[in-house]
This record gives sequence, structure tokens and C-alpha cells, in this order.
Amino acid sequence: MDLDVNYATALLAAVLLGIGFVLQQYSAEQEPESRFLRLRILTDLLRKPRWLLGIACMIAGYLLVAWSIDHLTLTVVEPLLTTYLIWALVLAVPLSRQQVKVSEVTGALILIGGVTLISVSRSTTPVGLSFGSLSHWYAAAIIAGIAFAAVVIGHRHQGQVRATLTGTAAGLVFGIQDALTRQTLEGLQGNSWTVLFTTWSAYALVGAGIVGIWLMQNAFSAAPLHASLPAIAAGEPLAGIALGIVVFGDRVQITPGMLAIEAGGIAALIVGVIAVARSSAFSGLRKITDVITPGSHGADPRTPDIHPHRNRTPRNRALRRRSADEAFPAASVNGMFRDAPAARKFSRPAHRRQVHDSPSGGDGR
Repeated sequence: MDLDVNYATALLAAVLLGIGFVLQQYSAEQEPESRFLRLRILTDLLRKPRWLLGIACMIAGYLLVAWSIDHLTLTVVEPLLTTYLIWALVLAVPLSRQQVKVSEVTGALILIGGVTLISVSRSTTPVGLSFGSLSHWYAAAIIAGIAFAAVVIGHRHQGQVRATLTGTAAGLVFGIQDALTRQTLEGLQGNSWTVLFTTWSAYALVGAGIVGIWLMQNAFSAAPLHASLPAIAAGEPLAGIALGIVVFGDRVQITPGMLAIEAGGIAALIVGVIAVARSSAFSGLRKITDVITPGSHGADPRTPDIHPHRNRTPRNRALRRRSADEAFPAASVNGMFRDAPAARKFSRPAHRRQVHDSPSGGDGR
């Protein structure tokens, strides 16, 4: 196939991934915090058409990623795929009604440049020639352990910290998924597609994909997209590159010049993640979902509560009593509205005396 078509396929995969991530976060943002790291979050999202459309775009994107890995070197594929940050920005701008800033696009380009520098500093082994034996996959277990630690630490925090750490874990798992895709493609070399049913990497690929999607939805629900997507974009290629070296025999050229390139790539990766993380377009998506979801944590506090039974906590009951005391001070005894019956008890005899003292009552005393 023509090389230009291969490049276009990789870019199309990045476009689909960017669109899919934004649509998924748009729906996952509405999930309550109590469903963090629970399978219920997936069952809820399965009933949302917008999220299903995002998943369809992501699956289509990863199918094209598999095609690209089979026809291009990872050195070329990885930088092209990280452009989904730019496509996600393009879609997030109209949804959030925010103006895109030059610094945001520059940050995304710097991040892509960092991945490019890291990628060109190694030489990849073409699919079908790398060893990729099961004994070398201990590196994937180490990366999975790092991802697990990130999730545990993120669970102890809230907001952007939780989203960033969980997004990092999702990116690392997606990096393992990329390596498993490469392993599965090797098993297909010269064989029928039915060999997938007898290949361990195919089942591991499906499992890694499910875990990655689950972690990503939890990251999307914890905070706006700018807190999680850059971490995913940085974690995935780093894990893929590490597994490419350990599992598939990709070589890193250790020379002063290449070491400088690698250091520059890592620095660019960090700077790009920070720059994109400040994107107003991504953070603006939070405001849209808050408007769509009544009773969310971002709702206007001045809006009256039309469902008071949902807020029957001791704190809310105390606040309502205090408001009632301020509204009806005459009916309050000792500053507590609950003593209002006592106030009515003392007021009734006075009312009766007024009736007897009236001219029509004729008490005569």
C-alpha cells in the first residue's frame, strides 16, 4: 500500500480517538463521585447514546491503530497517534464555547514533539521479526503494578489529582494494550485469523482494553478533560516504548547525541502535558455538563432545591431550622424552631382571654 495512505490511516485513527475521548468524557463527567472505581459506572454509561458513540469512535480508531502498526514502524505511528490531543481540542472548543489559545495548541505540539524525539532515539524491530516471547512480559507486570499504585493513590485524593493519577494508570494500561496488539499481529503472520482463538495475547488484549476503558471513564468522571487526557497521552507511548525495548528487542542508541535527544524528549513531554492541562477548552466542558445535569456539584447554589428529600442530612436539617428561626422569630423559643409548639401553647390562652373580654363575650368583671 502507498506510504501516504498509511500516514493518512494513522492520522485518521488519531482523529477518531480524539473525538471518542471527548464524547466519552462529556458523558462520564455526569457520573456521581460515589461510583468512582465501581463497575456501576460502565453499566450507567452503556445507557447513554453519546458515550456509546464515543466508544464506537475509539474502537474504530484502535482498529486503524492496529493497521498502522502492521504497516508502519512504531517510531512513526506513536507521534502520529498523539495528535489526538489536537483533534480533541478542536472538538472541545465548540462544545465548551471557549476560544482556543495559542499556548494550548503549542503545548499539544510540544507534547507530540517530545514523543517524536523519544521515538526516533530507538530503532524498532519490524513486526514478524521481533521475539516477543512470553518470558519477556514481566515488564508488563511491572508497568501494571505502577498503574495500580497510581490508582490507589488517586483514590485517596479528589478532583484533578485523582483524575491525573487515574488517567496516568489508564495510559499505562493502553501502552500494554499497544504491545499486546503488536504481539497478536505477530501471531497472525502467515496464519488464518482463527488462530486468534488459540493465542494468549488476543485474550490479554481484550482484557487490557476493558481495564483501560474502565480506568479512563473513572478518570473522566473525576475532573474536566484537561486533568486526565494529557496524562493518558503521555503514559501510553512511554509504556509502549518500554515494552518495545524489553519485549520486542527495540534498541536504544546510547550515544551523547541520542541521550541528549531522549532528555529533550522527556522534558518536552512534561512541558506539553502541563501546557495542555491548563486548557480552558477542556475545563469548559465541566461547565456544560454541570448545566445539563440538574443537582450536580457545579449547580448554582442560589437555585432552590426542588427535591428537599434528597438532602436530609443533619447539616441540611440544621440549616433549615436556622432559616426558619430567622424567618419566624416570634414563633421561636430559645432560638430553636422545634420549640414553636411551646410558643403556640402560650399564645392560645391569650387568644381565649381576648375573646372573653370582647363586648360580645360579656364577662362583666
